[in-house]
Order: sequence, then C-alpha cells, then structure tokens
Amino acid sequence: MAHHALVGTAGPAARLGRAVGEAAAVGGVVLLLPDGERESGRGPSRRAHAAALPLARALARAGAGHGLVAHVLRYRGRGWNGADAGPAEDARWAASEAVRRYGEVPLCLVGHGMGGRAALRAADHPAVVSVVALAPWLPPDEPADPVDGAGGHEPEPVRQLIGRRVLIAHGTHDRRGDPEASFRLGERIKKVNRDTCRFEVHTDDHRLRRHRAEVAALTADFALGALFARPFARPVADALAAPPPLGLRMPLAAGFGEGAGRGRGVRRTTR
Repeated sequence: MAHHALVGTAGPAARLGRAVGEAAAVGGVVLLLPDGERESGRGPSRRAHAAALPLARALARAGAGHGLVAHVLRYRGRGWNGADAGPAEDARWAASEAVRRYGEVPLCLVGHGMGGRAALRAADHPAVVSVVALAPWLPPDEPADPVDGAGGHEPEPVRQLIGRRVLIAHGTHDRRGDPEASFRLGERIKKVNRDTCRFEVHTDDHRLRRHRAEVAALTADFALGALFARPFARPVADALAAPPPLGLRMPLAAGFGEGAGRGRGVRRTTR
C-alpha cells in the first residue's frame, strides 16, 4: 500500500486500512474520518477509530447490493493543529488511495467531530461526490476586531463543496462542537450549493449515541442516494429542497429508517 508522504513529520504515515464489506465489483466507497483533538502532538486515537467502525459496518451492509465498501482512515496524528489541518490532508490522500485501489469510483466522505471538518475541507478531491459531517467541530467564527484584527478566525471555506451533496447532522446538546456554528456554516454552504441539508438530533450530545440508529440510517440513506442515484427518503428530499432555515433545521425523527423499506441493511441497535 502506498504511504502518505510526510514533510517535516516523524510520525507514521496515514493508512487507509482494511476494507469493511466485500464486493466482487466495487461501485462506490465511503471513507470514514474519526474524531480528534483541536491541538495534539500524539498519534492517532485507537478509541476514535474504534468508535467509527460500527457506522462503517452499517454503511457496508446498507450498500452491499451496490458494491459499496467502507474504510476508516487512520490519521497520522489526532490533532488538527491550526493551519496544519493534518486530518484534511490525510483525507485527501485517502481519497486518492481509494481511487488507486478501486479505480474511478465515486466517494463519500463521512466525518465525525474533527473528522466532520476534515470531510468538508477535503471535498475538493475530484472523486468526492458527497460529504456527511456528523457533529462537526468548527472553530469560533467571531469576526476579527476591526481595529487591530485580533480575536477572529478565517471563515471556513465553502467553495470546495460546489457540485457535492452535503449533509450536516448535529446533536442539540453538543457541548464540544457548537450546533449553532454548524447551522451558520450550513447557511454559507447553501448559498453556493443548493444540494445541502442539515438535521438536528434533539437531546443528543457530541457522540450522537442516544439516537445512533437514526443517525446511521440517515447517513446510509444520504450516502447511498448520492453515490448510486437511489431515491432519498422523504425527509432528506424535503430538507434538500427546502430553503433556509427550514432545510437546515430539519428534526431527525425517532425511528428514521424504519418501515417503507428505507434504511435497508441498517440494523437498529438497542439503546
């Protein structure tokens, strides 16, 4: 397997790892980008990697009939580290590695927390057709002081998302990644890309475990619809079509994915 070229870094290379799911002919790939930390010089988190595996398995099951395989990316390290934005660079490398392995197949990036931000940033890779950002961690978006320029951050870029389908899902009780920040980012994305929607997972926190079955079903419905032109579930189609703020504050209903054949292959887990 090709390894990520590292510049000025002594740590291990990023790794795409073993495929989740089997397909005689791969028709599409989902790359899962785990959570991480704002600043850290430590290596990749085994816990964050393990936390992403159940969703990878659910997506592989849901897309088995379409030749879908999933991979959970192992970053070089667990920190975003300011301008380094290492996880976003690793995500771009992983997209290129997936194309090298499987050919010109469509890719969906699914990231959680810091991985959600990395997924949005790495959408400029030409093979990426869709992005799912779950409870994305975003920097404060206060404007800089007009006198001395202090205290602000450059706004997150959005133009790389033009031509991609974008889903954001965020727990309303998230204390690690601000739900209102993802709403404001969704507003900015929607201005350049109508194929954008956002769901609010009421009473859930950053880990999205309280409603994990619904989140998995939503992710599967969106990823399979974007990758394989499968019709979206009605709530997803409505959210994509609705203007702001309605399409960016769509509640994720309890039991999403059950009945009517939606969310096929996504098993409901016991809470």
